[in-house]
Amino acid sequence: MSDELLTTITDLYRSLGDRPAFDAYLHPDLTFWESDAAGLLTGLRALDDLRDRRATRAAGSPPLSVVPEDLRADAWGDTGLVRYLLRARFGDTRPDECFRVTDVLRREDGSWRIVHHHAEAVR
Repeated sequence: MSDELLTTITDLYRSLGDRPAFDAYLHPDLTFWESDAAGLLTGLRALDDLRDRRATRAAGSPPLSVVPEDLRADAWGDTGLVRYLLRARFGDTRPDECFRVTDVLRREDGSWRIVHHHAEAVR
C-alpha cells in the first residue's frame, strides 16, 4: 500500500503545470500550510488564490523540474502519510529551492487524495 502512496505523490508532481490533472490528486476540502502563506488555508479556491499570488511575484523562468526526493510512506487502512523533500531546479543561476513536505492522504473510491499538505521552505 505504501507503494501506491509513493506513486501518487510522484504522479502528482509529474502533472505540475496542468492544474486540473494536479488537482485530481487533491481533496476539494484539503487544508494546507505553506511557507509563503500567513496561516492554514482550506480548499481548492484558497490554493488557486495562492497560486495566482505566486505567479504575480514570480521572477525569472519557472523551475525546470520539481521532484520529490527521499520519500517515505506509511498507510493505515484508508489513511496514508508521506514525507519527502521537494526540490525545484532552475535553468538559470538561481539555486535549487527545497521544501520539507508532509502529506496526509485518504483513499476514496480506490484513489488516494491529499487531505492535508504541509510544506516548509528549507533555508
